[in-house]
Amino acid sequence: MRVGIGPGALAIVVCTLSQAAAASGPTAATASGSVALALAGVVAPYSQLPDAEKKLVAALFAGDGNVAHAGKITLTADKIVCRASNVDITSRSCELTFGSHIRTVKGREANEIFATEALAGVPGDGAAGTIFEALSKLSCTLDLAVIKDKSGGGASCSFEPGN
Repeated sequence: MRVGIGPGALAIVVCTLSQAAAASGPTAATASGSVALALAGVVAPYSQLPDAEKKLVAALFAGDGNVAHAGKITLTADKIVCRASNVDITSRSCELTFGSHIRTVKGREANEIFATEALAGVPGDGAAGTIFEALSKLSCTLDLAVIKDKSGGGASCSFEPGN
């Protein structure tokens, strides 16, 4: 007597496993060091950080590790979705969501965010002539005292790939 799983039972098992994977949600990802600083650096200008903190992040990203402030800066974004067309090669944009504040950037600025998301490990996806990358729940912490030590640490980000 031979015992096996029929096509109907196999479909139920596959469907159940797919539902379990979907229910668990996206897997959190992290970036640290120079990649985390770059991610914070390209997002900070559009964020709701106070202007003084935006200037500090810009200085760090521009290579000035000798900032006077020794505290921590925490940057958050609810969602970032970037798109580039592989048909209309001049089209690229990113939509950044900070609470109820939505900021849309295009051109070079969008390309910088798109490329930095890729550097941080955000997977790309595509459909109908558009390539996109998306992340949600971005939280970056810059510890200015550690960054000033120039030991390679002091910047970390966590996020969920996808939207």
